[in-house]
Amino acid sequence: LVSTKSDGEESDLEAGIDLLLRQLQQVNAQMQAWVSSGGSEMVSHTLTRHQEIVQDLTQIYSELVVDHLTLNANFHEVIPEQYDAIIIPGGRFTELLSTDEKCVSMVARFAELGKIILTSCHSQLLLAAAGILARGMKCTAFESMKPFIELSGGSWWQQPGVQTVFDITDCVMDGNFISTLGWPTLGNTLRVLLESIGSKITCSKETQPSLLFLIGDCVEDYSINVPFKAFQALGCKVDAVSPNKKKGDKCATIVHDLEEGRQLPTEKSSHNFYVTVAWEDVSVDDYDCIVVPGGRSPELLVMNDKAVGLIKKFVEKGKFVAAIGMGNWLLAATGALKKKRCASGYGTKVAVKVAGGQILESEQCVTDDKLVTAATTSDLPAFVHALSTALGLSVVF
Repeated sequence: LVSTKSDGEESDLEAGIDLLLRQLQQVNAQMQAWVSSGGSEMVSHTLTRHQEIVQDLTQIYSELVVDHLTLNANFHEVIPEQYDAIIIPGGRFTELLSTDEKCVSMVARFAELGKIILTSCHSQLLLAAAGILARGMKCTAFESMKPFIELSGGSWWQQPGVQTVFDITDCVMDGNFISTLGWPTLGNTLRVLLESIGSKITCSKETQPSLLFLIGDCVEDYSINVPFKAFQALGCKVDAVSPNKKKGDKCATIVHDLEEGRQLPTEKSSHNFYVTVAWEDVSVDDYDCIVVPGGRSPELLVMNDKAVGLIKKFVEKGKFVAAIGMGNWLLAATGALKKKRCASGYGTKVAVKVAGGQILESEQCVTDDKLVTAATTSDLPAFVHALSTALGLSVVF
């Protein structure tokens, strides 16, 4: 096929289509929030059709420009001998790095030193470029990578018995090499990584803790994904529930990005997160802790009697209660913060104060008896450490 359009016209057309798709996804997220709060059946039907349109146009998945990461090291200063492992996340950037001689040489050097190398999704391309797969290494990846892994001399491995996204849990380790299909397996993959670098996960209690994450549409991406996967890695039973959603339903997530010249961060659509348990199947007695991530969802949940009631039940039964960022908004409405010391970002300071809580201004993560709070998503490392400690978990090297 030969196009009669100029390159510039095609680029403009593609950019326009991409913009319209992103706008439709944002509209869908807003409609989903309305439906979740009890919106009309007509809106629900329209939302379903919109979702089908997006799926048809984006085929198997879509790529979103979501957030920016800040580098904390210079490439030319990296000395492989000083590290125990190299982790190469998935994404399209690996197509670029796999043709960069310096990057390929670094990966090869980690392999020569016998260091742990973890690859995910598409980043196995770097293993192929470095000639590592030629050793017949057992490897898995995003399924489109299979022919290239085999052509490079690798042995393709695929988890058997997968029927739904919840079945995708396993990674594969061959020698010092860990490979995984992608994000669904991250909890188990992190556990394998921790064990491979000599750590031991211990629990001071007879049974591993179980955590329930209470979410809704427009939950903040990092504040659900990071602790959810982290506690999976620590061997905990972890579930996510949302009012009016069934197991397998999606919650739209968002991220906040601070752009130059703006007083408040911008809000962007991010990945979908799957609910793992239906609301009617949740029993407070099955969990040791409930976690309310941040984002916009707490504003939605605070208007839902079932969500408010669930938090109150955890408090009444002496369970652990935790919140990240705007999650304090929901805890404030339930009375869980009364006479409690907690951390708070600027968005929840008024709510915490009127609810009778005491904000520790200098602390970004605070534990007060069975309440654990983090001010923002930037405090997630401290939050995971504090909550895991409160639940009797530790990682020993």
